[in-house]
Amino acid sequence: MSKRKDASTENPNTEFCDFLMELANYEKNVNRMMHKYNAYRKAAGVLAKHPTKITSGKEAKALPGIGDKIAKKIEEFIHTGKLQKLEKIRASDTNVAINELVKVTGIGPAAARKFVEEGICSIEELRKHTDKLNHHQQIGLKHYEDFEKRIPREEMLTLQEIAYSGIAAIDKDYTAKVCGSFRRGAETSGDIDILLTHPHFTSTSKKMPELLKNVVTKLEDMEFITDRLSLGDSKFMGVCKLADTKDVKHAYRRIDIRIIPHDQYYCALLYFTGSDMFNKNMRAIAIEKGFTLNEYSLRPMGSTGVPGEPLPVTCEEDIFDYIDMEYKKPAERNS
Repeated sequence: MSKRKDASTENPNTEFCDFLMELANYEKNVNRMMHKYNAYRKAAGVLAKHPTKITSGKEAKALPGIGDKIAKKIEEFIHTGKLQKLEKIRASDTNVAINELVKVTGIGPAAARKFVEEGICSIEELRKHTDKLNHHQQIGLKHYEDFEKRIPREEMLTLQEIAYSGIAAIDKDYTAKVCGSFRRGAETSGDIDILLTHPHFTSTSKKMPELLKNVVTKLEDMEFITDRLSLGDSKFMGVCKLADTKDVKHAYRRIDIRIIPHDQYYCALLYFTGSDMFNKNMRAIAIEKGFTLNEYSLRPMGSTGVPGEPLPVTCEEDIFDYIDMEYKKPAERNS
């Protein structure tokens, strides 16, 4: 059975989700219209979780997050098997080229459009003009094929174990968690995203960039991190790789590591675990209960509408308790 059929078995609305995500990427990469990107992406997420196949635009519109315009597109697709807007997008060489070039990490929509204007319209042509690329883009192009592949969960578990052991070897007081869809139990991931903290580093202390730099250097010494894309005081972006064995040649993978102040860590952990929809719903509940919640803190809202001091948070459960919400394990936060 093909991968396409497997996906359809799991998600009866795969075709709708596919064309909505194609429209979303067009709006983000070509038009740079983030509100439209978010609307298409949200609709695709809603349809992906719907248990039965949508049979009309009216039925789609009854779902949260799907408005009249998207419902009409779904109706058109149901009746014709295609979408006129998408056919026009695909017919434009410029649109196709921009959407291809932005797949290279480090190349955003503006840079991609500039390359296209210079006549560089494909990955193959980009490889003939590496002198036009900055360091980040050169690494992105070098590992383009690897970065396009999803990372199986089994490999993610191994990557996590190596990273954790290296971090613990420096200082056992570090706390590190791999976030994103992996923490929510996903079978595949796009990259490895580690959230890091240390009790010596708080929101009221001075910056401690050595805490992050020491971790990066250690993981480089272990030959786990192979390339640096960027390294600031609080965030590292780079490339990692498992050691090859006689039987298996491992791919290069994108890795991000963020250092978060210790008193803000669990709000950040909640935020970077996601999902986006779960975070949005939880923030709405917090507001209803008289709080404001973001990736940094949970604060009570005073009668004047001005947030008070951040509440002490020592674990994710504290956040749920404060807003009187039943605790959800990471695997229960996919919607």
